[in-house]
Amino acid sequence: MQRITRIAFDSNDPDTIPQLEQYHSLLLLLKPHLTERTFSILATPKLIDNQQYVGWYTDLEGQPLLLDNIINQLQKDEITQTLQTRLNDIETAINLMPLSNEEQNLVSMWLPKIKSSSNLIYVINDEPVIVNTFQEGVQPAPAPIVAPIPFWHWWHFLLLALFLVGLLGLLWYLFCPLAKPKIVPAEPVSKPVISAPVEEKQPDPVPEPATKPQQPEPPVVSEPIVKSEPALTPAPVPKVKNPPNCITKEEIKKNSNPSKMVMIFDNSLSMTVTLNEPPHEVEKYFQYMSYGYGRNMSEQDRINYEKRMTRLPTRLSSSKNVATSSIDKIQQNIDISLVTLTSCPTADVSPFYNYTNRGTLKRKIKRLTPTAAGGGGTPLYSGLQKASQMLDGIKRDDYILIISDGEDNCSRNNICTLANYIASQKPRLKINIVDIAGEHKIDCIANATGGKVYIAQSPKDMIKQMNKAVSSLKINRPTCQ
Repeated sequence: MQRITRIAFDSNDPDTIPQLEQYHSLLLLLKPHLTERTFSILATPKLIDNQQYVGWYTDLEGQPLLLDNIINQLQKDEITQTLQTRLNDIETAINLMPLSNEEQNLVSMWLPKIKSSSNLIYVINDEPVIVNTFQEGVQPAPAPIVAPIPFWHWWHFLLLALFLVGLLGLLWYLFCPLAKPKIVPAEPVSKPVISAPVEEKQPDPVPEPATKPQQPEPPVVSEPIVKSEPALTPAPVPKVKNPPNCITKEEIKKNSNPSKMVMIFDNSLSMTVTLNEPPHEVEKYFQYMSYGYGRNMSEQDRINYEKRMTRLPTRLSSSKNVATSSIDKIQQNIDISLVTLTSCPTADVSPFYNYTNRGTLKRKIKRLTPTAAGGGGTPLYSGLQKASQMLDGIKRDDYILIISDGEDNCSRNNICTLANYIASQKPRLKINIVDIAGEHKIDCIANATGGKVYIAQSPKDMIKQMNKAVSSLKINRPTCQ
């Protein structure tokens, strides 16, 4: 039990001790007949501190608060209603209890004190608790009984009587036969005789001799004058201005052996490096990948470093963009094949794509993804060898466009020797190079075949140099309209 409060005990008052004993007896009498919640509104008194104070205790747990100190009026009203309900429950239980005369006197004496307005009401978790002051409160005077005002007044009866009289008069008028006037049938009126008028005979008219009607002369119709309309001249068809150096459709049809082109595309792991880092940082990254530099880095530092060195735009993403855009600029009568350098030992070769299938070729380029399978690598020697074998280069002009960031690292054969051999066997085969790394390690290929090398180390350079590489091959002539 917890103590709610304590009140100073007047030991000089001879009635105090008997009142405490009577109150204890009342609690013992009521407790078996009340619910725990109802009984909780009655605090239990105990003498404490050498009988200097009366402590009031309860089984409820929580911070006690005086009801009068509660500011929220709505909460206060609800607690007051709860208190009144519990007091009513106590009275109901008392009326149902079998009490002796002595118990009846005890209850009759203490019930007004329990309900006294002078008691202190404490609240613990919205539950009221009565701290008894052992005083009978002043009961409020009963409200005066006000006689109910009768609904019926004398003039109501007067109106009702007049209404009944009027109703009876109406019924008598409608249903009484004596009140209705007799209806005398009217005598029939004789119809006057109307004599028919006598028609007077008139002499027949003498017919006049018939005269022949004169036929009207036909009107003279003048011939219409036909106006000659001027002949309509067709509107001049606007001339289409073709771009300079365009290729006509007739020229395309007449060329039975048009040029072909092979695009060698570097799809190795080195192409995943970003273009936003300078060459010396890229070289450090390659050493890190090859020899494990950065072993002193933490796992998170390695992750952050690799993210920085492979962030977009990368060599691969930029190469894909410029390659697919350049394909659209190559003239329609040139078929294109794709050779991809993904990993050692050999390059992958696709068939030739004509103009209508260039969309398939571009989708193939966009789907390229480097892989470390087989150890990776750049099989440029194999790719160049296969590309040259697919082209004629003798009877027609053929072209190879290389997009790469370095030299071959899959074969021990000399790629410059291969380029010189291709130039001697296929003199009309021209090779241009877009060098992304800018290390000039494969310039000999272009030099041997009469091509050029274009260095591109930024996204803007990629677009610019790729356009130059395609333009110098002279295979980007637009079609005339």
